[in-house]
Parts: sequence; structure tokens; C-alpha cells
Amino acid sequence: PELPEVETVCRTLDPIVTGRRFATFELLWPRTLSHPDPGEFLRRIAGQTITSVRRRAKLIVVTLATGGVITVHLRMTGELLFRNAGFDTGENEKTPYLRAAFLFEDGSELLFYDIRKFGRIAYLTTTQYSELDDSVGIEPLNHSFTPEWLAHNLNRRKRQLKPLLLDQTFIAGLGNIYVDESLFLAGLHPLTRSDAVTSDQAEKLHAAIVDTLSGAVERRGTTLRDYRSGLGESGENRSRLVIYGSKPGAPCSRCGTALERLIVGQRGSILCPNCQPLPILAGRPNR
Repeated sequence: PELPEVETVCRTLDPIVTGRRFATFELLWPRTLSHPDPGEFLRRIAGQTITSVRRRAKLIVVTLATGGVITVHLRMTGELLFRNAGFDTGENEKTPYLRAAFLFEDGSELLFYDIRKFGRIAYLTTTQYSELDDSVGIEPLNHSFTPEWLAHNLNRRKRQLKPLLLDQTFIAGLGNIYVDESLFLAGLHPLTRSDAVTSDQAEKLHAAIVDTLSGAVERRGTTLRDYRSGLGESGENRSRLVIYGSKPGAPCSRCGTALERLIVGQRGSILCPNCQPLPILAGRPNR
């Protein structure tokens, strides 16, 4: 899950769980809880009231009334689902993958499922969360993210474009799906050196990032396999993807050229060699 998916989970959960009080917490897979230990975690949240559920980068941030936050990182296959009191999960296919459960005083629950077990839950004090917040990059849907900011900060670095866009300390929330989509729409090769991006190209890339993310949020994210909203609903953005998920050799939707796949920064990338030409500078080693 990337920015649109995590944003959707937060938007679905916020109006439902805000104002509810935690009764207890059950941990079914020890490593799901990264901080603190289970006993201290329960002591910190028991009786606490939720004041908001919001997103920062790819994190779900549950703010508590008396200070501190619960953070949930879905990673690859995590799902955070709300269930009303009396809801019977029965023997559904997800039951074996339940890793943690938050129980509210009214009997409702927040259930954390995770097939691959990479997801993490933590409790952070206000100071700890502030430090985390400061370590993460700019939010691409905030007003402070402008074409001028992007051009300036791309040119300050000498990195391949795609790995830089995936760097959460640079821009928060972007992942493989929306970086590939944005680079294609902007006509930029993923290996382009960031310091070679012109102001016009940065403006196109900025527009592509904002439009791609905004559209995906409106359509409640992209469900490829595991992702669901906080109410268990699939996202509707998959059919709107312009290049991600396409197979190598398939015709480009713009020009008909056969698409190519390459590995960039250990991540698979799909691109059109005609619409996204590789600049000569990109072939030089980074200094």
C-alpha cells in the first residue's frame, strides 16, 4: 500500500473509530508489535480515547486524547479492518492471518491481518512521533509541494530519478506503482539523473505525481491483491493505471512501442523506451 491506499484506510476509519475508547489489545504474532513490549503497550492505550486517524507518508497514525500515537505500517500485505460489536468473522479465509486485535469498550474491534507478517504496530510518545515526522519527506498532496520545490530539490541531488522518488526522506508516500505511473506521464526515464531534470520536466513530473495520487485517492486506491479499505472494500483505481502492471512487449498506450522492463534500485520498472527516452547523462555513474 502506498499513499492513496493508506489515505483511504485512514479516511474510512477516522469517522468510525474517533471517540471510541480502547479496552484491551491482543497480540497474536509477537513481531507485529515493534515498540514497546506488549505489557507496556497495553498500559499505554487501555482506556485511551481516539481523537483522529490520519496518514503520514505510508503510516496510519492513530492519535490518542492524552498524548502519544499508535502507528500502523501495513507494509506489503497488512489490513486494518473495523468490525462492529457482535460481528462474526467465522471461519473466513483471513482468520489464520490475524496478527493483532484492538478491542474497544463498546465491543467493536480493529483487527490487523497480515499474510506476510511484515506489518508493524507501535506506540510512540509525542516526542518520538515528532522525531519520526521530522525524518520523513514532504507530503506530495500538500500545498508546500510545488513545481519549484521539486525542481530545486531534484537538482540539489545527483541520484537516479526513480530511487530518489521512492526515498521516503525525500517525498513521503510514493511507491513503485505511482512512481512508474508518474514517470510515464511525465515522459521521464527512471534512470534519468535528478540533477539533469529541467524546470519544464520538473513541472510535468509535479503535475503527474499530484494528478496520479489525487485520482487514486478519489478511487479509493489500487487493489492488486491484498489491499482493502478500513471497511474491507477494494480500491477502484486498478483499471485507471496507464503503465504499471503492463507486461514487457505489450504496446505502449500512447505510441504503440513495445514496453520494456528493467531493474532500478532493486525494483522492477516498466517503461516505454520511445515516450521515456534515456538521456545520455543518465548513463554516467553518479558522483
